[in-house]
Amino acid sequence: MSHPLRRTVLTLALVAGVVPALQGCFPLVATGVGTGALMVSDRRSSGAYVEDEAIEWKAAAQIKEKLGDHVHVNITSYNRNVLLTGEAPSAAVKEQLPRLVAQVPNVRGVTNDVQVAGHSSLTARSNDALITSKVKARMIDSSQVQAHLIKVVTENATVYLMGLVTQPEAEAATQVARTTAGVNKVVRVFEYISDADARRLDLLRSDK
Repeated sequence: MSHPLRRTVLTLALVAGVVPALQGCFPLVATGVGTGALMVSDRRSSGAYVEDEAIEWKAAAQIKEKLGDHVHVNITSYNRNVLLTGEAPSAAVKEQLPRLVAQVPNVRGVTNDVQVAGHSSLTARSNDALITSKVKARMIDSSQVQAHLIKVVTENATVYLMGLVTQPEAEAATQVARTTAGVNKVVRVFEYISDADARRLDLLRSDK
């Protein structure tokens, strides 16, 4: 990776890691910062990228309308598969979340890892943002990981990894995350693809 590209990716990773800690109950998805650069470096189609942003906003609005401030939910959509993290006041409320998100158009699947607990503190969220930034920085420095292919989400020191990846790419990214200071656990929410599909998608990406 060239030095200018490495600096760009690192800057975007740091922004992506810090912004969610400043947003309250729901993450700010479309910041307008580096969106074009992120889209070009992604294996998702441009249509899927835009749909993922729309899914996050619509799901957040749906949960806000139905449950108000009773829950703290972070919503991350990657290739139309949605990851839910955060806290809910009861198991009954937690069980409502996937059903609400599934009502949003274009959602393919939902992984519900919301914990039954009180809202996390600002300190905890800031620590999670720092962990995300450290994981992304170490991925960028690793010769084994294409950092721009991996979405990193951290909740209560648990790191979630998303992306369209091959099995070896998943293993390499997991090893980097698992050995990063402050990480308690790594959860893989990858969508696995074959080596042939990875090469095909990378060729399409180079033509964006």
